[in-house]
Amino acid sequence: MKKPIINESTRKLLLKMEISGAVFVSVCAVALHFLYRLSGNAVWAAVFASVNESIWEHIKIFTLPYVLWVFVELCTVRVPFRRFLCSKVIGLYFLLLSIPLFYYAYTFLLGKNIAFLDISCGFVFTAVSFIVSYRLIVYAPYIQRYYTASVVLLVLYCLMTGYFTFLPPRLELFRDPITGAYGLPVKSAAHVFREPPCL
Repeated sequence: MKKPIINESTRKLLLKMEISGAVFVSVCAVALHFLYRLSGNAVWAAVFASVNESIWEHIKIFTLPYVLWVFVELCTVRVPFRRFLCSKVIGLYFLLLSIPLFYYAYTFLLGKNIAFLDISCGFVFTAVSFIVSYRLIVYAPYIQRYYTASVVLLVLYCLMTGYFTFLPPRLELFRDPITGAYGLPVKSAAHVFREPPCL
């Protein structure tokens, strides 16, 4: 077994924070699933909340709570910053890639989607993503070497989250399976991209 790089007291605190983080992200993701509709289709809510039932929008709702919890942990647990950030970005990408891969794999095998699996996979992969980041922080000796790449990937994903909400590619990942539409509902999109009034 690999020797821990972080001391025992820090490991215990980090483990508590990771467990709490998994719960926090899962609860917030549920709230963000409904926030856009509850806000009356507000544009500010569209950036963080799901605007339709596409796979992409169900991935997006985990982003804000995950990033918020990263800041909470930074203020709570004393670990080397670069090691911490690299591990967290890898955990985030694990979460973001696992959800669509699992969805497309099981729907390909079964020929249909099952609501229980769609909901539970988000919670399961959230927990696993925190396990991944925890083990990287504690046991990976050279993870900080990927600091620059981690920063680039984090910024890239944050930009994609906002951009693809308003201008999604015409790919299956972004298509609402219920309406067949992409991105914002038609009325909301028309409001956001309406032409300026003539003077």
